[in-house]
Amino acid sequence: MTHIFLYGPPGTGKSTIGKILAENLALPFIDLDRVIESHAGMSIPKIMEEQGETEFRDLETTALKNILNEPASIVALGGGALLRDENRAIAESNGKIILLMAELATLFERMNDDANQRPLLAGDLREKLTALMAQRKEHYNSFALQAHVDGKTSAQNALQAQTLFGRFHLRAMGDYDAVVQAGALDDLGAILKSKKISGSVAVVSDSNVAPIYAQRVLLSLQGAGYAANLITVPAGEENKNLETISFLWKSFLENKLDRKSAVVALGGGVVGDMTGFAAATYMRGVAWVGVPTSLLSMVDSSLGGKTGFDLPEGKNLIGSFYPPKLVLADPQVLSTLPKAEFISGLAEVVKHGIISDPELFSLCARGLDWVKDNLEEIVKRAMAVKIKVIEDDPYEQGFRAALNLGHTVGHAVELVSKFQLRHGEAIAIGMAVEAQYSQRIGPASSGTVEAIIKSLTSLGLPTQIPEALPRAEILRAMRVDKKKNAKTIRFALPVKIGKVELTDVTDLDAVL
Repeated sequence: MTHIFLYGPPGTGKSTIGKILAENLALPFIDLDRVIESHAGMSIPKIMEEQGETEFRDLETTALKNILNEPASIVALGGGALLRDENRAIAESNGKIILLMAELATLFERMNDDANQRPLLAGDLREKLTALMAQRKEHYNSFALQAHVDGKTSAQNALQAQTLFGRFHLRAMGDYDAVVQAGALDDLGAILKSKKISGSVAVVSDSNVAPIYAQRVLLSLQGAGYAANLITVPAGEENKNLETISFLWKSFLENKLDRKSAVVALGGGVVGDMTGFAAATYMRGVAWVGVPTSLLSMVDSSLGGKTGFDLPEGKNLIGSFYPPKLVLADPQVLSTLPKAEFISGLAEVVKHGIISDPELFSLCARGLDWVKDNLEEIVKRAMAVKIKVIEDDPYEQGFRAALNLGHTVGHAVELVSKFQLRHGEAIAIGMAVEAQYSQRIGPASSGTVEAIIKSLTSLGLPTQIPEALPRAEILRAMRVDKKKNAKTIRFALPVKIGKVELTDVTDLDAVL
């Protein structure tokens, strides 16, 4: 894991946002200016006055080099710390840089009360600030990751920064990180070492994914000193059953896994759900790590600690809450995902936009080609939505049920189709049907329903229940669905893009 450097003009809130970000990610916080002052024994204005800017920049370089020996941290940098090529090279080689930016008016308003504490802005603040921003415009514009802080709270800006970085820390159900990192498969062994995971490792994958990626994962683990072996299960939802779970338990025994061992789930949602459940129940629980390889699993099923398998009567009827030690998503692996599976995964991305991120929904509405060209951003934003929801309600006692948008109808349609419909395809149909129902009973406007159906259609997802599927069987499957409560079933119904309401429904016929 690497440092996160917060950089940008004075007044963007680097220290304030940095402290919140450090708390969110359970990482140390370092303010480089405070480190310099501590080592110099005087304030930065005093250093600038007595020794000059060149000497101050030399102290800045020294302090930055010393940070490299510290554990991964959130580091707030001074507004000109990376003007030196040497400093920028140090930061880029040892972490990610997020530039915080604001409009000139915002910066002026924030600094008007403390301009005397900023030597380079002493005097006419507006004039000096305008000149400084003009001088550094090209420099600031050269940073790829930028977060604009205008009009947002510090907490909102901290969440924006960590979403840009693609790193989250979950606490509500055990402490673990969820990380989006290109090329992560090759770094898995080193990352597990940094997480203090010891003992042997079993990699569970399926017959589709294992031939493509298992060898890379095994080499990474073995290179880090782990005794690692591969366990392959047949691919497909139809194999998400007790027979496969039993096979995993026996394979764990054959590979001599003990309480100190760990299991890596390398695959999509089916592999993640089964591996997590097998890990939860083997020797009363061994550590497991999720390495999702499908879009659907990256943004949805790998997060939240839900594990389980299917019964003939319905999906995920047997399961447990058992969080992983880490979720590591590498967007590069999506390049080998079949097109139909990729499109299927987009249903969950659209769902997350409908629940609480209108901007994510708008990005999806740009169409399939745009989404493919901006996958990392899509994955990070969609993960951020689900993580916020499950952290607020880890055991689905309240609003976490919003994540079931489209799933009550969708799961039933998927089951009745005998899994001829992919999960995401069924969920897309479920969202369209439930949105139309929401419009009929009042909460959703026709514009909202039209926007949802248009977005799903533009991504190649279905929005109507196939005529060949018997409605009576769909209704029966809905009644068996795990979300039922006595005589009612709780639906998450869209009200507008960015908002859903939980509604108890008794008349299921009216939904269809």
